[in-house]
Amino acid sequence: MNRYIDTHTHLFVEEFDGDRAEAVERAMEAGVTKLCLPCIKSSSVEPIMQMCAAYPGVCFPMIGLHPTDVAENSDEELSALKRILDSRDDIIAVGEVGIDLYWDTTYRDRQIEVFETQIAWARERGLPLVIHSRNAFDELHDTLTRCRGNELTGVFHCYSGDEEQLACLARFEGFMFGVGGVVTYKKSNLPEILRHLPLERVLLETDSPYLAPVPRRGKRNESAYIPYIAERVAQIYGTTVENVAAVTTANAERLFAI
Repeated sequence: MNRYIDTHTHLFVEEFDGDRAEAVERAMEAGVTKLCLPCIKSSSVEPIMQMCAAYPGVCFPMIGLHPTDVAENSDEELSALKRILDSRDDIIAVGEVGIDLYWDTTYRDRQIEVFETQIAWARERGLPLVIHSRNAFDELHDTLTRCRGNELTGVFHCYSGDEEQLACLARFEGFMFGVGGVVTYKKSNLPEILRHLPLERVLLETDSPYLAPVPRRGKRNESAYIPYIAERVAQIYGTTVENVAAVTTANAERLFAI
C-alpha cells in the first residue's frame, strides 16, 4: 500500500467530535500514516495535544496564530502560544500563520507584524513555517523578503496563486507548496500551474474538514481522501500514484523532521 502524510488537517475541530477516532482509522486504512495538525489560536492547543497524546507517532502538533484571528491587540494570544512553544520539544512547525486580506483588511498592518513575530519564532528554533496567504501576495512576498526568507523553510499551504506568483515564491528555496482538494476541481487553474513546479517541492494536504476533493466535493473533508488528491497530482505530472506517494511523503518527512 502507498504511504502518505496529510501535512495539514484540522481533525481536532468540532466537526469531528462524533467520529474522530473513526476518521483517524479511515486515514490509516487509506495509507495516510501521519497527520500534521496546524494550530489556529490558543484554544486550539488543548485538542491538538490531546490528539497527539492519543496517537503518538501519527499526529504531530504545530503552534501558531492564524491571520484571520489577529486583532489589534493579539499580544495575549501570542504570549500564550509562545509559552507553549517554549515549553515543548515536539512542535514540528510554526503554523498556521501568514496574511489573509480576503474578507477584511482592517488589521492588515497588524497581521504583518504578527507574521513577522512568528517568523522570528521559526528562525530561533529552526522550525519550518506553515503559511496561509489569501489576497495578500505582495504583503507575503515583501515580508518574507524583508525577513530574509531564503534562510527559512516551510510550506505555502493550499497554494492558490498564479504562475508568475509561483515563480516568485519558488525562489524561496526552503519552501514547499501544499496541494489539496482544489487541484481536483474542474475550474481550478492549479493543474496548469503545477506543471511549472517540480514534484520534489509538493506536499499533499487536505485542510480537512474543508475543501474536499472530487468525488467527495461538498462533503466534510478528511485525511482518508488524500489518495484522491494523489491520483490527480499523478495525472498532472504524468507519473504513477506510487511515485507521487513516495516523493511527497519524503518531502514532508524531510521538511518537518518526522
